[in-house]
Amino acid sequence: MSRHTSFLGRVIGRKKRSKRPAAVSLPDHVQAIFQKAANGHLLEQVLWGKILLNSVFMPPDPAQAFTWFSIAAQTGYGPAYNMLGRCYYFGWGVDKNLPQAVHHYAKAAEADDDWGRYNLAILYMRGIGVERDLPRAFQFFQMGAHNGHAKSMNIMARFYEEGWVVEKQSATAIDWYRRSAESGDYRGCHNYATILAEQGHLLAALDWWERALPEATPDILMAMSQALPTIEHPKAGNLLLTVRERLQ
Repeated sequence: MSRHTSFLGRVIGRKKRSKRPAAVSLPDHVQAIFQKAANGHLLEQVLWGKILLNSVFMPPDPAQAFTWFSIAAQTGYGPAYNMLGRCYYFGWGVDKNLPQAVHHYAKAAEADDDWGRYNLAILYMRGIGVERDLPRAFQFFQMGAHNGHAKSMNIMARFYEEGWVVEKQSATAIDWYRRSAESGDYRGCHNYATILAEQGHLLAALDWWERALPEATPDILMAMSQALPTIEHPKAGNLLLTVRERLQ
């Protein structure tokens, strides 16, 4: 029996003996994820770990989630390294440890995982756990953007808009904001909408703000609440009401 199989067997054994409420009954699709995870499928091991972090079907168990991410990471699986980085960054199931977060995000990036690369770039951009290094952050965002990672596109656009470590290029910034928005990033949608509104394309801007709404975080909602009152159109009023409701 291999070390990996033995470790997996011990984890599954503990999982079966865990004292979860008897009333908990997992939907078939969730149970299927667990079964595949138990059979060694890497994607499902990460998915099961995410379920253990936050699920409506059972109480959260960050420690077990961390263990499942660790199992998948033993094979060099990039998304598992990324989730271990998040665990160390936020203190999910393990003591918060920024150097370890950097280490695991870097391992994810080495495995060509765009989320790991993005999270690592954020740390370099802000100087969290590492010395601030904008050129290196830009390099990671650029790689992710060209791989189609929507959030990387949005931040790379910001580099071009502000002229951070690259020549300021407004047209290039707008193009990447558009690509980010079209790829579904709510921040990209908001930033592209803001630019369209400044250019006088108000209906198009309102459409992109509407697309940003479902996943918008409080900071984006606040920005929208300040921009929308300046637009005289019934749709702007309706969006503003929804934004204010969300903020409350």
